[in-house]
Amino acid sequence: MNGVAGVPGVDFTLEDVRLAFPEELEITPLEKPPDATIRVPGSKSVTNRALIIAALADGPSRITNPLFSDDSYWLMDALVRLGIDVSADSGRGELQVNGQSGVIGASGVDLFVGNAGTVARFLPPVLALGRGPYTVDGVPRMRERPVADLVDAMRQLGAAVEYAKEDGRFPLTIRGGGIPGGEARVSASKSSQFISGLLMASPYAKRHVTLLADGRKEWPYVGITITMMRAFGVEVDGARGRFTVEPALYTARDYEVEPDASGASYFMAAAAVTGGRVRIPGLGSTSPQGDLRFADVLRDMGCRVEVTPESVEVEGPDQLRGVEVDMNAFSDTMITLAAISPFATSPTTIKNVAHTRLQETDRLSAVATELGRLGTKTQTTTSSIRIIPGIIRPAVIETYGDHRIAMAFSVTGLAASGIRIKDPGCVTKTFPGYFVALESLR
Repeated sequence: MNGVAGVPGVDFTLEDVRLAFPEELEITPLEKPPDATIRVPGSKSVTNRALIIAALADGPSRITNPLFSDDSYWLMDALVRLGIDVSADSGRGELQVNGQSGVIGASGVDLFVGNAGTVARFLPPVLALGRGPYTVDGVPRMRERPVADLVDAMRQLGAAVEYAKEDGRFPLTIRGGGIPGGEARVSASKSSQFISGLLMASPYAKRHVTLLADGRKEWPYVGITITMMRAFGVEVDGARGRFTVEPALYTARDYEVEPDASGASYFMAAAAVTGGRVRIPGLGSTSPQGDLRFADVLRDMGCRVEVTPESVEVEGPDQLRGVEVDMNAFSDTMITLAAISPFATSPTTIKNVAHTRLQETDRLSAVATELGRLGTKTQTTTSSIRIIPGIIRPAVIETYGDHRIAMAFSVTGLAASGIRIKDPGCVTKTFPGYFVALESLR
């Protein structure tokens, strides 16, 4: 893809994001518990939703505190290729998006999304609004990740979408011509991103869209989507897995992206495992991000946790205790919990996370394997993992190209000697400055 070199109007490239990382990075234990305030970059989930909605809005929007990372780069690249004016000033920390009122100006465009799940799942419903044809493809791992539930729902709404090669897999071909609308049943057992992608495009369907969603008990990421759609002037009637959107137009506006709760989890965990104190400003009780519930898990493990409208603060105890927790609704923090569980006084069980096997890597298997390298015993099922605490031995952690494995197990290295992270540069997917922020705990 020639977009790797740079997107017109966007002042950062993948080369800028992918700073000079070594092949392996040793994590040195902290000499004393930290007492720190850490500023976490903007949420990936919120940034990419804001980009999609602003691109569909009725004029120019300004997005402040966005995340500049691999995932947001690929979405900006796609929007520019589709004829939408996007400009980025990474120095000032803002984006300008000139919305086209639901019109997709370009046709016959091939789009590459890397391994960005939000981009891959959000774009197809939007592309259905254009003239087509469009293709959406990604890295080999993306071709293994699920998309059939999205395609089935799009077809139920009358959108013209096909599999370019293998049924049920990327790449997709979207023929365009609009979304007639109506009612569709969509499963979110593998990813709630299918629902979010459909909802964001729904205001521009030819008639109302009703999604009958199943497969989950909770919808925190869909809640983020609905909150943001309302912020841009579109109402969603949603309750108990039934979501209805009438034809409407997004209103352009200034929108500030709050800090990323998933990214914040690593610093909360750092406080927990070292007995230190970490405060994260800008992320608090008013946040729609479900991953903030990770703070509640740390409270159950014995941490002092204070969440105000303006911030979250975690102070670690003398000794963590194990927990049993259903993490289906905030599974991006599953690896974070797994990485600090060996330090607890009793086993930890993480339940109902089968869908994490279908993400950047098979995360349940990867977590079990890497904990095993550390000498920690685990018991896994198709949807859970039980972690038995023990003495942690030095190890080189394989990251599988998964940013969350690299970040989570680096926290382990703050309290145990001899931890090295392979391919630390994979953190550029969502948090390019992560290791700099981690070092600031010293």
